[in-house]
Amino acid sequence: MRHTPCLRPTGYGFMLTALTLLLASCGPSFVYEKQYDIPEGQWAYEDTLRFDFAIEDTLALYNLYLEVAHSDGFGFQNLYTRLHTQFPSGQRASKTLSLELSSKEGLWLGRCGKQHCRLRIPIQEGAFFGEPGPYAISIEQYMRQSPLPGVKSIAFQLEKTGQQR
Repeated sequence: MRHTPCLRPTGYGFMLTALTLLLASCGPSFVYEKQYDIPEGQWAYEDTLRFDFAIEDTLALYNLYLEVAHSDGFGFQNLYTRLHTQFPSGQRASKTLSLELSSKEGLWLGRCGKQHCRLRIPIQEGAFFGEPGPYAISIEQYMRQSPLPGVKSIAFQLEKTGQQR
């Protein structure tokens, strides 16, 4: 009977495994993330997207992102949106945001595949929340066309920076 030798991990195999695990854990760690797929890629005025999350640590600093997926044939350089923030106290603040999707030369920003592009856009970095409790961020499209073709999905991401104010 012939004996098959056992495979033993070499130093390189161990290092490669450790490096892979380390890199996999180095991505952003969002404390909140939610994505809405836009039905048939047609974002209408009345399709307001709402993101509800709670804040406990009022000393922590956060980064807020919107991630937009759009078709590679999207007809505009930017995407105008209205962003509404509801605070635990009941107060509400609103602002208009222009989300730049392409360069001035017309090249798409972000990662593009054969049929769509995906771009994470920082909407506020190093932000803090002054009061603990439930928050809601609502986003609506604010372009001159409704429904707006070519928007595949919108995600909101909240990242804790590890720093404090």
